[in-house]
Amino acid sequence: MDKIDRHIIRLLRVDGRLSNQSLADAVGLSPSACLRRVRILEQTGVIKGYVAVIASPEEEEATVAIVRITLEKQTEEYLRRFESAVRRHPEIRECYLMTGDADYTIRVATGSAGEYEELHTNVLSRLPGVARIHSSIAMRNVLRGTSAPGRSSGG
Repeated sequence: MDKIDRHIIRLLRVDGRLSNQSLADAVGLSPSACLRRVRILEQTGVIKGYVAVIASPEEEEATVAIVRITLEKQTEEYLRRFESAVRRHPEIRECYLMTGDADYTIRVATGSAGEYEELHTNVLSRLPGVARIHSSIAMRNVLRGTSAPGRSSGG
């Protein structure tokens, strides 16, 4: 992957619906050469797909909690059981295996702080192997995007 491929990726992260002509102009290629590069990035799995980021009223009004979870043990069996259980709960929107003092960081969305309390009590605290839960409630969303952290859309 060269500088032009990385530029194509940066631009598509910001706007996945960018026309091939606009993309080609921005990276300094002919439309056919640009399309060929995009297809190669797709075929090799560098570009895994395209998404639409939807701002629904329910999502905008959701109570979002960032939750750090520490497991009793960090064995492969504990990690597998925890990850399998997390996937069964749609309120858990994201889950990351972490380095540092917590094993996982998850992002949870519920309708209210009361619903989050119920989820904490009836779901999170009962996930397999959980030793500690540390929750922070988001006050408001400042930035939601699809571009890579620390990357600009420029060349």
